[in-house]
Amino acid sequence: MAAHGGYWLTGQRLPAAKPGQASPDPWPGVAAVVPARNEADMLPVTLPALLGQDYPGEFRVVLVDDRSSDGTGDIAAELGDKSARDGGAPLTVVAGQPRPDGWAGKVWAMAQGVKTASAGTEPAGAPEYLLFTDADIAWAPGALRDLVAAAEGDDRAVVSQMALLRAETGWERVIVPAFVYFFAQLYPFRRVNDPASRTAAGAGGCMLVRRTALDRAGGLRKISGALIDDVALATLLKRDGDRCWLGLTTDVRSARPYPRLSTLWHMIARSAYTQLRYSPALLAGTVAGLLLLYAAPPAGTIAWLVTAAAGTTAGTPVSVAAGVAGLVGWALMTASFVPVLRLYRLSVLRAPELPLIAVLYAAMTADSARRHYSGRAVSWRGRAAERV
Repeated sequence: MAAHGGYWLTGQRLPAAKPGQASPDPWPGVAAVVPARNEADMLPVTLPALLGQDYPGEFRVVLVDDRSSDGTGDIAAELGDKSARDGGAPLTVVAGQPRPDGWAGKVWAMAQGVKTASAGTEPAGAPEYLLFTDADIAWAPGALRDLVAAAEGDDRAVVSQMALLRAETGWERVIVPAFVYFFAQLYPFRRVNDPASRTAAGAGGCMLVRRTALDRAGGLRKISGALIDDVALATLLKRDGDRCWLGLTTDVRSARPYPRLSTLWHMIARSAYTQLRYSPALLAGTVAGLLLLYAAPPAGTIAWLVTAAAGTTAGTPVSVAAGVAGLVGWALMTASFVPVLRLYRLSVLRAPELPLIAVLYAAMTADSARRHYSGRAVSWRGRAAERV
C-alpha cells in the first residue's frame, strides 16, 4: 500500500508515546473555548463532562454565548457553579458581542473566547494550549489528558480528533458513516499527519492547538471569514510550518441528534459548496465523480444482469467485460466502506448501499450550490452566511 493510501481505514488514532518517554512534568495549562449559540438543550448533556475532565494540569473552560435567545448563558453559568462545587474546572461565560464585518459567526465567537482565555492567571500569563470544542460534544473523562500527552510526546501544534457522530436513528445510520468516509477521502488522514504533505484538515469538535503557534501564524483573524473553520485553522498552522495531526476516536462523541433526513441534509448542504470554494467547475467535477465512481459500477452490473436475463446482447465479450468490471468496482467500494461501519458498530451488510448513499451526497452537494446562489445559505446555528 502506498504511504498515503487506504483513506478508508480507521486506524489513525492518537500517536503513542515514544518508548521510555515520561508524561509531561508539569502538565501544561489548557483553556477550552466553546462557542455556543442557542444550545440550551445540549449543554446539560455535554458541559458537565468537559468541566469534569481528569486532567493533572491547569484547566479551565470559556464558553461564549453568541447572542442566544434560549437562555444558553444562564444555563451554562448554573452548570458551571454546580461543577465548581463538585471540584470541576472553572467556567467563564462570555456574553458574545455583535459580529464585525468580515467575520464568520463561529470564528468570531472563538476569537472572543481566545481573548478571554489568553488573559489567564497562570504563571506564564496564558494557557499553553487552547482546546476548541463544540457545545454538542461529550467528552470521556481522560480524553483531554490523552490529547495533551499526544501533542507533547509527538511535537504537534494541532491534535484533532473527529468526534464519533450519533448514529442511532435510521437516517443517521445511513448518512453519518458515509460522511466520515467521504471526509477521509477528501482529506486522507495520513496525508494530513505527514509534515511533508500540504494536505491539512481538522475536526472542529476536538482541536487542541498550541497557543504560541496560533499567535505566530497570525491568530484567528487570519481565518476570520472562514465558514469551515476547522480546516482553515489547520491549514493556517500547517502552512506556517507546524506539525498537525488528525484522527478518529470513540472517546469524544457528538450528542446532537439528526432524527430526520431533512436535518442531515441541511448538515451536509450548508457547507458542501463552501468546501468546493464556490467553484461551478469543482461542483460539476464532484457530482460527476460521485456518480461515475460510485453509481456507475453497480448500474452497469445491474444492466448487464437484466439484459442477460432477457437473453439479448449481454453475452458479448464487451458486455461481459463491462458487467464484470462493474461488479468488481462495486465489490471494492463495498469492502472499503466496511471499516467505517465497524467503527460505528453497524452491520457490514449495509456496505453495498454505498452507491445509493453517494447519489444522495451528490444531490446534497448540488443543493448546497443552489442554496448559495439563491441566498439561502446558512453557516452556523441558523445564521445566514455572507455571499462570496
